[in-house]
Amino acid sequence: MSARAVELVADELDLMRRMLPLAGARVADIGCGNAQMARRLVELRLVASVAGLEVDAIQHAKNVAAPGVAGLEFRLAGADAIPFPDASFDIAMMFKSLHHVPVDRMDAALAEIRRVLAPGGLAYLSEPVFAGPFNEIVRLFHDEGAVRAAAVAAIGRAVERGVLAQVEERHFDAPIAFRDFDDFFERIVKVTHSDISLAGERLAEVRRRFEAHATPAGMRFVRPMRVNLLRRPG
Repeated sequence: MSARAVELVADELDLMRRMLPLAGARVADIGCGNAQMARRLVELRLVASVAGLEVDAIQHAKNVAAPGVAGLEFRLAGADAIPFPDASFDIAMMFKSLHHVPVDRMDAALAEIRRVLAPGGLAYLSEPVFAGPFNEIVRLFHDEGAVRAAAVAAIGRAVERGVLAQVEERHFDAPIAFRDFDDFFERIVKVTHSDISLAGERLAEVRRRFEAHATPAGMRFVRPMRVNLLRRPG
């Protein structure tokens, strides 16, 4: 019997709407980045409110300076010290951000998520899998193999210790596209939350491998993803 095909998810919000009880939810978007998903959730009135937490001061300042949206607030904070009282949220989300938490603070971050979730509340943890052609390009200058494995291990410990209960683990593929190498460099290399240096021969090799995927519509890749849906017991 052949393996079941992994679902291609062009818009992760579609997947979230299937997996999460969004209506009326108080949501924490932890490691919210540019807050694109947080803004969509409140602008589409899919949830009651979103608190966007970002530890990168540069990105946080950009989020605060952007036009305000009713129901959306921002805090400069990390996942291991969430500045809200116990049981403040129905849903906590992390998009490609758990592996950015310092490895020795990942357990504390998951304990904090439990603390701020209401009993029965859900944690939606979406992480890139360390595999695929796009990953093989990025790892030439930013190898996240160890930290991504540490994030998976931290989730496993949280479940094993009863901090959070596993509801579901789902794998899917997410498309990612770039106009050209300059677009890739701006969006992937020049991110403010990481100190990435790319120049000389390494830059030339990254460009060569990236441009090998050129199509008339630009460079298109598929990234394998994993979602762990966890629940606070009680």
